[in-house]
Amino acid sequence: MKKELPDSFFPEKMRILSGSALKMIAIITMLIDHTAFVLLSRYEPATQTLFTMHGKGYSLYRICRDIGRVAFPIFCFLLIEGFLHTRSRLKYGRNLLLFALISEIPWNFMHTDNWRYEKQNVFFTLLLGYLACWAIEYFWEKQYLIVLCLLILLTASVYLKADYGWKGFIFIVIMYVLRMDKPAQAIVGSCWLSYEWKACFAFISINMYNGERGFIRSKWAKYLFYIFYPLHITVLVLLRRYLF
Repeated sequence: MKKELPDSFFPEKMRILSGSALKMIAIITMLIDHTAFVLLSRYEPATQTLFTMHGKGYSLYRICRDIGRVAFPIFCFLLIEGFLHTRSRLKYGRNLLLFALISEIPWNFMHTDNWRYEKQNVFFTLLLGYLACWAIEYFWEKQYLIVLCLLILLTASVYLKADYGWKGFIFIVIMYVLRMDKPAQAIVGSCWLSYEWKACFAFISINMYNGERGFIRSKWAKYLFYIFYPLHITVLVLLRRYLF
């Protein structure tokens, strides 16, 4: 049975993207972003200005990085969908932690080409956001405990220096709190992301979500979605070593 959909900017006939389609959009845009960061940044023709807009030059590298900005908001939206509909909250959180740890070495090599890097990968941000959603739901009748949990998790996000930082953590909280009102979610979320305004385009695809699971259904396909993150970073780092 199709789920009852929350409000959206778009009428129901325009909500044509399933959860699987959103996953593919997030994965592809992330791949474009990371390819630019790891490879194109070292390829001189890709960093040369192609055109100028409002006094700012745009290269192939810059365009790819800007495209990649839409990935994080979509991943946050999918995280909340997963939180709301998972059969086991504990297993979902365990998987986030497991792949945060697995992804740490490829993430470090992507940034420093060695084993250590001061910042942590995005799975840690998603894990902390997931725990925040859980705390809000679990302690809903005890508001002071919600505030306490959010402060602890916010402090952890600052300490870990995870990708997108404390701003990314708060963005996930905003997305969860406004999950039933897509227009408000898009407006408030876009205001919060004003420092990275290209990411706001993600709300177009988010508002086109139709509430359906889509073609990614099997268990192995679900884990492939997790595995893709450390795997594609590893491949890109190996390509960088070979090409440059």
